[in-house]
Amino acid sequence: MKTLQKTILALATGSLLSMGAQAAVNYVGQPYAGVKVGQYSPDDGEDATSYGVYGGYRMANNFGVEAEYLGTSDETLEDNALSKVEYNGKVYGLYGTYDYAFPNTGLYAKGRLGVAKNEIEFDGTSKVTGRTASTSVSDTGIAGGLGLGYNVTPMASVEAMYNMYPTIEDDNTGDIDVSGITLGAHLKF
Repeated sequence: MKTLQKTILALATGSLLSMGAQAAVNYVGQPYAGVKVGQYSPDDGEDATSYGVYGGYRMANNFGVEAEYLGTSDETLEDNALSKVEYNGKVYGLYGTYDYAFPNTGLYAKGRLGVAKNEIEFDGTSKVTGRTASTSVSDTGIAGGLGLGYNVTPMASVEAMYNMYPTIEDDNTGDIDVSGITLGAHLKF
């Protein structure tokens, strides 16, 4: 009887361990985090250099979620004999993503659609009086992008994306449409 109990216990333990191993092999989804640089392009100003961080989770069915923060350098919007106006931008976004992997290559296409907050801060300086003033405008709305990526290794990828950010509606400056191009690199965990 003791031998039978030990055998049953050993079989039950082996079955449970093999189920755990199968669950680990069938693990679906993959988190990732990365950095990006690019160009932030408002329709009525100089292009600014953008930089940011992003992270997300890709599920087995090629759908996923992604969050992003993007900031820009200060760029001149207007510079004349009386005043100088500079701007910088920030984007906070949350997107749904879809990746299509091209067969037998490391190349993939990526689309994303979601909600983002697009914020632009203006800093004006009077060259006559030396006084400065700051103001910011922002809007939250639909944003998205399309891009191509390449899996350098199973755990690292690079991707280039064209992005459309929400239009900022402002009574003083008029509507500001913003797009951008970014180059990112991320690690998968």
